[in-house]
Amino acid sequence: MSIGSNDMTQLTLGLDRDSSIVAKLFDERDAAVKILLQMAISTCRRLGKYVGICGQGPSDHPELARWLVEQGIDSLSLNPDSVIETWMFLATPANTPPHEEVQPHA
Repeated sequence: MSIGSNDMTQLTLGLDRDSSIVAKLFDERDAAVKILLQMAISTCRRLGKYVGICGQGPSDHPELARWLVEQGIDSLSLNPDSVIETWMFLATPANTPPHEEVQPHA
């Protein structure tokens, strides 16, 4: 099964991420979304079925990617520009914050 994080978030939170009125409320890390993700992942694992995720969430939020791996997700779909940074983040201990880009002094 492949979970679409954008669709699941929109349906769970009842909002359109493309709407300028409510887009700021769109967050794949919302507790309600994570509960449904955990339910889907654990059900697939219990039934011996593949479960992966596609969508913007794991690319935008490395801590969500880590949480998904901890839940037992089989695969993550990532945007090309986030693959290296996300994999490097996943390779670090769980209590290490995401990499923040250092800005040069002016």
